[in-house]
Amino acid sequence: MCTASIIWSWIGWLCSAILMARRGYQTHVYEKNDHVGWRASILTKNWFRFDMGPSRYLMPEVFEQFFASIGENIADHLELIKLEPSYRIYFEDQTHVDIRWDVEKDLPTIEMLEPWSGQRFRDYIATSSKQYEIGMKFVRRNYDSIFDFLTRETIIEWSKINIFLNMDSYVRKHFSSPKVQKILQYPLVFLGTSPFDAPALYNIMSHVDFRQWVFYPKGWIYALIEALTTIGSKYGVTYHTHSPVEKIVVENKKATALVVGGKNIETDIIVCNADMAWAETTLLDPQWQSYDTHYWNKKTFAPSGFIIYIGLDKRFEELTHHTLLFCDDWKENFERIFGRTKALPPNPSLYLCRSSATDDTVAPEGKDNMFVLVPAPNGIYPSDEDVLHYKNHIYETILRYTGIDLRPHLVVEEVFTARDFQSRYNARNGTALWLAHTLMQTALFRPNTISKKIDNLYYVWHTTNPWIGMPMVMISAQLVDQRIATKS
Repeated sequence: MCTASIIWSWIGWLCSAILMARRGYQTHVYEKNDHVGWRASILTKNWFRFDMGPSRYLMPEVFEQFFASIGENIADHLELIKLEPSYRIYFEDQTHVDIRWDVEKDLPTIEMLEPWSGQRFRDYIATSSKQYEIGMKFVRRNYDSIFDFLTRETIIEWSKINIFLNMDSYVRKHFSSPKVQKILQYPLVFLGTSPFDAPALYNIMSHVDFRQWVFYPKGWIYALIEALTTIGSKYGVTYHTHSPVEKIVVENKKATALVVGGKNIETDIIVCNADMAWAETTLLDPQWQSYDTHYWNKKTFAPSGFIIYIGLDKRFEELTHHTLLFCDDWKENFERIFGRTKALPPNPSLYLCRSSATDDTVAPEGKDNMFVLVPAPNGIYPSDEDVLHYKNHIYETILRYTGIDLRPHLVVEEVFTARDFQSRYNARNGTALWLAHTLMQTALFRPNTISKKIDNLYYVWHTTNPWIGMPMVMISAQLVDQRIATKS
């Protein structure tokens, strides 16, 4: 039996393990940390349970399709709860609005913020939906050269998508209200980029926001990890924790073994799910690197995060499952995160996730479980003193926007910064989302899912095609599976 080795165990990699095992490979997953899941890991303290990775379950059709492709019904594995409202937004003037992921339900909110904009909003979302449909055709294909990409069909379809405008300019063409502009631009942060840098084709995220429901898998995102691990075990996948990979051994353009714990483990195929920049420059000798240090030094990486995991001695029903705080000085905030004057933003926008609003298993009875995520520049490593000061500043910001002071009610508090992203996940410069989605780092311009120099080394990761996010790395796993099937 042929052997497949999977380096690290996030969602895309767990999908790869299942697909390889179903093809008859003896499949092994090697995880650096103490449990599978890698970026989607768990922090448990004093009966509070926190997801340390993704928290938003979007594009549900991608998950359903993957489970169906492996002969499984997702409903047998996950209890998906539809969130209502999908999220709440607080502005700096202390007003707030709820977004419900339904164009007609959200129309009164948009018209309140910008009178007489209702039909423009309908048309904007309709365009986003059409472009989403076009975009999803492209992400499910492998591209190995510009000629694979520039077919007659793709040229026609891409001519319908806004490529050369940035998102800020595109949204401003349609709406004049700063609040509406922010609502339509904020998803770019979760793609690791700024609306001032991201191409307008990413307006497709407005389709996700306003035409698709947001769900929550009971037990947090880690419930998805557990489901994929269970399915993998059914097909004979073996999971090795506390097993950091030290080197990929290459002979005659073929990866022959992994070095784990100083021992060579022979393999026929490797699917690497580690940070690609780290894996290429650390696990491979220079002559086998498709992308060397010089290449990565020229790339734009996504921001890091300043995260506070919080357990509270009471419940705060004023906060929904997902809550966003949007600052007034939008451009300055992004300049601090992405520009030349990188620093922890003094007046940040932030995201607050209160999972205990939906799930009573993540916190003790009558208590609340939250985390606060402040997008922060990569490559900035705050000192202990900086952390203490900025943490208090964040609590002051929440109080100023919402009227809620969390500090007197703290039971659990843990902070996670760029330094932790780097040490725990080998993330370059402590990035939280890896390669940013600028125009020249989109689609064909992202690294490919297959090594240029090693015949049996594949990549499933945020850094490769198609793009960032849980649904996309699932698709990335399927694209790699297609490559392996073609070679077999």
